[in-house]
Amino acid sequence: MASQLNPYLAFDGNARQAMEFYQEVLGGTLELGTYGDFGSAEMPDPDKIMHATLSTEAGFTVMAWDVPERVPFDPGTNVALYLGGDDARLREYFEKLSAGGTVAMPLAKQIWGDEAGTLVDRFRITWMCNIRQPS
Repeated sequence: MASQLNPYLAFDGNARQAMEFYQEVLGGTLELGTYGDFGSAEMPDPDKIMHATLSTEAGFTVMAWDVPERVPFDPGTNVALYLGGDDARLREYFEKLSAGGTVAMPLAKQIWGDEAGTLVDRFRITWMCNIRQPS
């Protein structure tokens, strides 16, 4: 298998809800493993997510976990997820992801010729979207 690089999002107890929301928006298969599933006795709440992976038909892979108390947690300030391409579904993803969140920059034509926008979803994750325009 070739090497890969995927976003891995940290949450403070709501990783399951966030990943289920992303699955609703992006589709795909969601795998969830709790601390209890992995036999971790160190967690006071064995139902928290130790590892989650969302794999979509479009080729997106998003991973997540609920951060244990011993790990510093500063949500939404150090990661952004990027959706890019020429697929018309990107507009739909942008709209659905913005539900309950904040659109920082609405989708609009930019100086480089593409349509782009940025939002912070209801889980405080930043999403950047760039829709390539035909030349």
